[in-house]
Amino acid sequence: MILFCKTCGNVLKVEEGSSGLQFACNSCPYIFKIARKISSRTYPKLKELDDVLGGSAAWENVDSTEERCPKCTHPRAYFMQIQTRSADEPMTTFYKCCNPQCGHNWRE
Repeated sequence: MILFCKTCGNVLKVEEGSSGLQFACNSCPYIFKIARKISSRTYPKLKELDDVLGGSAAWENVDSTEERCPKCTHPRAYFMQIQTRSADEPMTTFYKCCNPQCGHNWRE
């Protein structure tokens, strides 16, 4: 936790005083006595992530191939290739099971 001086605005440091711990300013004589445990938490708001695959609409016009689903062992799967890393790396192949009851997604 960071506190700032009320008079000059500098960061207060924690030091041990005559009556226990206190916040003190290096620039001026301002002192803030610590009477009890001080704590506060601020959780950052996480930004929404974009779907790399383009959402459910991305699977509408894709081809299928003979690739066995690791979940239901269906013999065919839809696939698409996307460049997810740098240009000198190979493309990532994403699969989706053709079985409508399964619909399992995986990648290679």
